[in-house]
Amino acid sequence: MKKRGDYLFVDEENGTYTISLTPELQDDIGTVGYVEFKNDDDVAKGDPIAKLEASKTVLDVPAPLSGKVVAKNTKLEDDPKLLNSANDNENWLVKLTDVDESAFDALKNA
Repeated sequence: MKKRGDYLFVDEENGTYTISLTPELQDDIGTVGYVEFKNDDDVAKGDPIAKLEASKTVLDVPAPLSGKVVAKNTKLEDDPKLLNSANDNENWLVKLTDVDESAFDALKNA
């Protein structure tokens, strides 16, 4: 099930929550040229999960949910333009577990 929060998509599958940019956010920031992930393994809602430098802005991406970071899309560090891809297998930022299900349910449907 896919939800939206803070201009991010959150896709839940088997207790893992994958966070990616919405097309609107991709359009707003322009082509991404640099991605730096935060080193934190545990994030609270609103904590930055990554820093993006794009053609139109520099942005700290806030976590839409609290949880434990179990994967980072490190391919983005070498090829940040993947964030502008329409392919869900390429354009995700991080994956979380240990997320409060009621907080996820409270997000808007995608």
